[in-house]
Amino acid sequence: MIVLPYEQGSIEWHRARAGVITASMFGMARSRVGELDDRQRQYVDAVLAGMAQKDAAQAAGYKALPKSAIIERALAGEPVGDFSEASKNYAFRLAIERIGGEPLDEGFETFAMRRGHELEPLARAEHEVQSGLLVKRAGFVLSDCGNYGCSADGLINDDGGSEYKAFINPEKLRTFHVDNDASEVFEQAQGCMWITGRQWWHIGLYCPALEPAGKQLWWRRFERDEAFIATMRDDLEQFRLMVDGYEAKLRQPMQVAA
Repeated sequence: MIVLPYEQGSIEWHRARAGVITASMFGMARSRVGELDDRQRQYVDAVLAGMAQKDAAQAAGYKALPKSAIIERALAGEPVGDFSEASKNYAFRLAIERIGGEPLDEGFETFAMRRGHELEPLARAEHEVQSGLLVKRAGFVLSDCGNYGCSADGLINDDGGSEYKAFINPEKLRTFHVDNDASEVFEQAQGCMWITGRQWWHIGLYCPALEPAGKQLWWRRFERDEAFIATMRDDLEQFRLMVDGYEAKLRQPMQVAA
């Protein structure tokens, strides 16, 4: 990995991220539409492996042979599914940033982003108190190839790291504090571990309004999931190729009509 010790939100930090596929956007980058669902995929895979359609349908839980255009295309060996519009727009933005070398939004910060940067030192300090660990600030971390990156809020010892969120949406706060559900940040945590080579990651949710109850920091440890990371890397490589394609098209000489 390549560690760039830039202050998050600084001009240098924004420029370092320009054109880079970042962990916080991995979910959007991987989002697709028109895909086979799990049962359809099981049926198609079984038929392509040589199983009779009736037996494959039964194994997949169908009472009759499934009929749909997407299944027929998959059985015919045709590609199914496509990147979502959000994914395509993100890829196009990255292509422009690669060419210009600057963030397309010119470093614009939303209120939520600014709040997160301002509260990060407090979250880190509270995390150190609660965990007994020393958290080293990291800044922006690039993969060796430079195509992927993550804004690591902290690196811990040789194997761990941390990320702090400052959500104010009551629905998100309830999901973490009451339901103990951190699935929303699971993908980002795995992305950070992949890029940094770490084995575990702490995700903290910091809300100073809950300090009177002693719950200003909710945090959870995620272990590295190699199977998930392998699938994620494959998906992201396909996304990167789309970015490459957009960049190549933008660099082509403009055709002027006679």
